[in-house]
Amino acid sequence: MKKTLRMDCSFRLCFVAITFGFVLIMNGTLSSATTPHEADPPLASNFAFSPAPAPSEMDDDEFLIFYEPVLPFAPEFPVYIFYLGERKHDDPKLVTQSHLEILKSVLGSEEAANKSIIYSYHHGFSGFAAKLKPAEAEKLKNHPEVIMLVENRKLVMQTTRTWDYLGQFSTPTSSKGLLHETNMGSGAIIGVIDSGIWSESGVFDDNGYGSIPKHWKGQCVSADQFCPADCNNKLIGAKYYIDGLNADLERSVNSSTEYLSPRDHNGHGTQVSSTIAGSFISNITLPGLSSGSVMRGGAPKAHIAMYKACWDVEGGLCSVADVWKAIDEAIHDGVDVLSVSIGGTVLQSLDVEIDIAIPALHAVNKGIPVVSPAGNGGARFSSVINISPWILTVAATTLDRSFSTLITLGNNKTLLGQSLYTGPEIGFTDLISTNDHGLGYEQIAKGKVIMHFSLGTPPVMPDIVHKNGGIGLITVRNPIDSRDECLENFPCIYLDLEAGSEIYFYMQTTSSPKIKISPYKTIIGERVVSKVGDSSGRGPSSFSPAILKPDIAAPGVTLLTPRIPTDDDTSEFAYSGTSMATPVIAGIVALLKISHPNWSPAAIKSALVTTAMKTDPYGERLTDGTNYKEADSFDYGGGLVNLEKATDPGLVYDMDMNDYIHYLCSEAFYTDKKVLALTGNVTNKCPSSSSSILDVNVPSITIPDIKRNVTVTRTVTNVGPVDSVYKPVIEAPLGFNVAVSPEKLVFNNGTKNAAFTVIVSPGSHRSNTAFYFGSLTWSDGLHNVTIPVSLRTRFIDNLFV
Repeated sequence: MKKTLRMDCSFRLCFVAITFGFVLIMNGTLSSATTPHEADPPLASNFAFSPAPAPSEMDDDEFLIFYEPVLPFAPEFPVYIFYLGERKHDDPKLVTQSHLEILKSVLGSEEAANKSIIYSYHHGFSGFAAKLKPAEAEKLKNHPEVIMLVENRKLVMQTTRTWDYLGQFSTPTSSKGLLHETNMGSGAIIGVIDSGIWSESGVFDDNGYGSIPKHWKGQCVSADQFCPADCNNKLIGAKYYIDGLNADLERSVNSSTEYLSPRDHNGHGTQVSSTIAGSFISNITLPGLSSGSVMRGGAPKAHIAMYKACWDVEGGLCSVADVWKAIDEAIHDGVDVLSVSIGGTVLQSLDVEIDIAIPALHAVNKGIPVVSPAGNGGARFSSVINISPWILTVAATTLDRSFSTLITLGNNKTLLGQSLYTGPEIGFTDLISTNDHGLGYEQIAKGKVIMHFSLGTPPVMPDIVHKNGGIGLITVRNPIDSRDECLENFPCIYLDLEAGSEIYFYMQTTSSPKIKISPYKTIIGERVVSKVGDSSGRGPSSFSPAILKPDIAAPGVTLLTPRIPTDDDTSEFAYSGTSMATPVIAGIVALLKISHPNWSPAAIKSALVTTAMKTDPYGERLTDGTNYKEADSFDYGGGLVNLEKATDPGLVYDMDMNDYIHYLCSEAFYTDKKVLALTGNVTNKCPSSSSSILDVNVPSITIPDIKRNVTVTRTVTNVGPVDSVYKPVIEAPLGFNVAVSPEKLVFNNGTKNAAFTVIVSPGSHRSNTAFYFGSLTWSDGLHNVTIPVSLRTRFIDNLFV
């Protein structure tokens, strides 16, 4: 049910003021996006499952699960997106008119063209979205000005102590450091493309803020329970885009279920915005926090502009047409950084990749870094999304914080599980397992604790256990970072397979197994291992394996963020999921852009990658939270972000449009004609056929198909002391030979850039291998500029190990 704010904007604003800052929020419901899941809610299935009858009602020849396919809704006039490249006119009106002329050439009249068009992309690039019959779209696809036709696919949102963990304390005590030197991000404008914003939250307070930057051209629109008065010097822009999604839905999103305005309905956009640039909030009270805790965003004095292109339907959907319009207008409005915590569920083709990549390229070419998640595809090999080299792709790690619940067995053996249970201790009580009773556990659950092995089987939900009189639920699964929604003051405890097996063995050797459950305690510090989150997408990219993805990792699991209060739960804060790693990096990028205003988006990315840590802040190697092994570059890219080191990287691997064209011509089969349309510059062309994608100047070396000697080239730019000499330090992947030339790089007043080559051979390998990992570091004694090196042999093509 939609939350309703009964007062109009002006009266509500006055009411907030006269009640000393307390916000009146009425008639709400709890949103799934504010519960402590690591992964965001999945999309609705394409199959409708009929509920299985109770075992006692079934015949021997009946199945437990019945399903019948449900055909997806197909609109008569689907939305198609036509990408035309760089604008041919500076005047947006002329650009839009050219789009109408193209539509008119197929539809026959200006009236039909105006009726068909949904969006004209006329600020950052040229293109349009229109409702057309498939045959009409096919004709337009072949129009000489159209570079490509893009389907209006549906994308999903990818969803305290963070800054202490990264060495930027919640309450800065030092007059040094990036946060102090940039005045906490003051003057930066961060555009957020997400599900909207709850402007009344205290994290968006503008107390002590200066004026809005003069280059800002955006606005706060007035719509469904949102108006310009809801903005301030913190939240300086708020718009929304829904036409692309509504045109392809069987039932349009309406004001009875969502806010048709920038106002957030499911909480995701509010969480993301606060993580990027939330203002200081003191004395937060929440389970797991010490008294007097302070919360803030990465750039607490930066400005926020919300572009709502994601909607609270089917678990949270965003259409490509709406996202493109949001990016187009964000470029025009003057944002300095774009945070886009959305993407496809799993990358299935390069066509899916361009959903965000194409408009993001135009933003990056105009100096706007675009930060996006590696996705929630989990620890599967090649599950990473947002793979284009111009996007800064972020993996998610855990913090050095564990919410641990002590459980005691009847034999006095104690184990620690993960839980946020705050109720009273549950004394020794009966323990049963669904392994022994199946669905029949429901009939005997009363007064007992239920244990369920959730390994390839449907989960047992806490509300079902509670409804049948159970007093606790233990879920065994690997990994245990992710959690299902749990009832308040009902113990939902998560164990890994090793601990779960130990309890199950105890149950099998005891006639009347018992268990005692204590309220959880928070463990903070170096004893808690930092892991790459289980749902964080992993590399390599299956379509561009020579371009390492993800790029960087940041904390993104169980972070404290504001939530939208409801009638049932008026708490202002909650622990959020994996989408929060992206805004952590977006906040840091904003600080770096202020510190180094002349750095390109590629230079900023390079600074982050080459200074990142392969350990946690205590020096312990990062682990893969799913497979219980040491993490590698396909898990975290360069490593865990080290923002103070990134301020002074020494050297950067810079890139410009020529590098991105090199990538597009190699991987997306661009031609010179497409390149000309993309850039609007006749001097930009595809590189010669002898050039290799291995030479795109990314801050990494990934070679997926080594048969014999392979040579790659990189160029570095000196951003440190003018007179510097760097020497290479090679950590060769196991069994491979790696050599670097020249033996040193010398920089001075006349030499700012230097190229080098890396020669790789299979070494001792004689068969097709898996990837092995190492690194290359250029060091001047003060700066260590490190890039990951990932190598794999392919003596026999298409034979995979």
